[in-house]
Amino acid sequence: MAKLSDSSHLYQLMQQYAQPGRVVWMGVRPASRQPVNPIEHTYARIGTGLDGDRYQGRPDSKRQVTLIQAEHLQAVASYLGKDHLDPALVRRNLVVKGINLLALKDKTFQIGEAVLEYTGECHPCSRMEEILGPGGYNAMRQHGGITARVLHEGAIQVGDPVEVVANRSEKGAR
Repeated sequence: MAKLSDSSHLYQLMQQYAQPGRVVWMGVRPASRQPVNPIEHTYARIGTGLDGDRYQGRPDSKRQVTLIQAEHLQAVASYLGKDHLDPALVRRNLVVKGINLLALKDKTFQIGEAVLEYTGECHPCSRMEEILGPGGYNAMRQHGGITARVLHEGAIQVGDPVEVVANRSEKGAR
């Protein structure tokens, strides 16, 4: 895909957000196949991600923090014929509302004191069929959220805003 010029109209449109997002739920996965523990606050660390999460201790992982949109949880619940979906079931760390997470591609963003970098989409795993029931995997497709890496350590808590701070091209491509 061709790189957009910083002065192109499409590039300019891709820099606009109607509002900051907001963290509405948080959880950590203490171990593989263990329930996700809901939390109100945590600390994001460079190289290891969120305190208490099973991915902590995996240096330089691109999956240090996982995020999903609250709006997508509503869609997945609808696909499954449910009124509501417990965020812990989808095994993501942060549920945010009010910002399109896929629009954060090639961006760094701040949540609380921490600065994160978009590293990719968070595709569903086969466990979604087991956890959500028949059709769970397909319900999550294209609604699994994103993965991120911690660039600047800091505290994160429910209620914190999610705001873009830079494009990769502005801080040097990785």
